[in-house]
Amino acid sequence: MTCREATREELERVHTRAHVERVASTAGRSVRFDPDTQAGPDSHAAALKAAGAVTDAALRVLDGGLDRAFCLVRPPGHHAEADRAMGFCLFNNVAVAAAAALARGLQRVAIVDFDVHHGNGTQHTFEADPRVLYISSHAYPFYPGTGSLEEVGIGPGRGFTVNLPLPPGMGDLEYARLYREIVQPIGAAYDPELVLVSAGFDAWGGDPLAPMALTARGYAELSAVCLAIAGGAAGGRAVFALEGGYDLEGLASSAVTVTRALLDEPMAGVDPVAGPIDTLVARYRAALAAYWPVLAR
Repeated sequence: MTCREATREELERVHTRAHVERVASTAGRSVRFDPDTQAGPDSHAAALKAAGAVTDAALRVLDGGLDRAFCLVRPPGHHAEADRAMGFCLFNNVAVAAAAALARGLQRVAIVDFDVHHGNGTQHTFEADPRVLYISSHAYPFYPGTGSLEEVGIGPGRGFTVNLPLPPGMGDLEYARLYREIVQPIGAAYDPELVLVSAGFDAWGGDPLAPMALTARGYAELSAVCLAIAGGAAGGRAVFALEGGYDLEGLASSAVTVTRALLDEPMAGVDPVAGPIDTLVARYRAALAAYWPVLAR
């Protein structure tokens, strides 16, 4: 499917006009935004199409033209703030898509972010808005330094930001417990009308930028949970968008796994078992049950 560019109106629901214009000014040249983030001569065009593809996919899903979608886009997006490019991200693709869905009148959009890095830009975009539930599992402390368990949103959005910070070395079994016992119950209780997934594959074991140990079976489990969350009011409507992932074998294997999940192909999952993750799960329950009684025991 061909993808379109994001419009100025769509971008400016999330980003400041000054930021949109600054990124546009890089067209045809190389500009460094910070030590990690640089635009090349074609980066602005790519970023417009990345944000446009995810937004278009979300709107097509809402209109019934697609059941689900997987957007294999770069640059990634979840680190991009309203007024700042960072972490390889120029525009916040998933946030722009979520804002477009809200503009269509949706009242409950869930964003699940399983990239190994915390999506600071996505959190900050919606942290005061109860119409968006943002759930992020990520290595912590780690780049970009945000995403503590205590960050739960502000004002009317309090409780609708759910951060699940993880120590290094977590693999399929730990993620399966986390997603089945924390992420899925919260998502089901929220019962979103649309599910957007920041699908970062840098928690793959062996990724050069991250300390986790997921395999394809683990990503099958994460995908299954995200689709289960979409099984209520969303009617199965879900859009996955590529974020990080820097090991080519892991990126390919994980992307195939997500694609198979979206096509409802049977895959071997992971049986969650008791283990070192027990203490973390108990800690998450204790911290989040005040906002999500479904976690109380």
